Amino acid sequence: MSPVILVPWAASALLAAGLLLGGVAHAGNQKEEALADSVRLALANAIHDSRPPKPVLRDAAARARYQAWFDEMSKRLTKRIPDQLSRTEFLETVWYESTRAGLDPGMVLGLIQVESAYRKYAISIAGARGYMQVMPFWTKVIGDSDRRMLFNMQTNLRYGCSILRMYIDMEKGNLYLALGRYNGSRGKPQYPNAVLAAWKKWEFKSA
Repeated sequence: MSPVILVPWAASALLAAGLLLGGVAHAGNQKEEALADSVRLALANAIHDSRPPKPVLRDAAARARYQAWFDEMSKRLTKRIPDQLSRTEFLETVWYESTRAGLDPGMVLGLIQVESAYRKYAISIAGARGYMQVMPFWTKVIGDSDRRMLFNMQTNLRYGCSILRMYIDMEKGNLYLALGRYNGSRGKPQYPNAVLAAWKKWEFKSA
């Protein structure tokens, strides 16, 4: 399993919406908590960067590594997302948002597996929404209060990756505690262990 890249996280966000109700998700939920103004501002900036989620690769070697990752993940994801265009857009966005937040894309794919089983319109009993099961209160704290945005693929992934990055920073790099905080179950083993186990299924080792 690749280590989490603990680097300062950057920003991004497309504002779009779609509202369809999917199956109920059974993951936990983030808890609203007091945030320092600097943290709130950083999160808001992360959400409101409007650049599209297209990989920016510096050289031929980086492009080759990305293409190898993409091809392998696309094969693994075919049964879950059969449509090739949808799968391509999803993987491009996962890679983009993960790497911008300093997260391993495989870990994010594992988290999505646990949170929503790759269902775009999943809603938990607590009301968390979309692929990464983001709680609607975040749209008030750092967004424009339009909770429908959380059913937009890029918006949901951007919120989820930015929030997880914040929790990792709050926990001084302790991924176990950060995952628990993301799930609203800090200190309990079930959720972090589930995500870490799922991460192994999406691990990628370049040749």
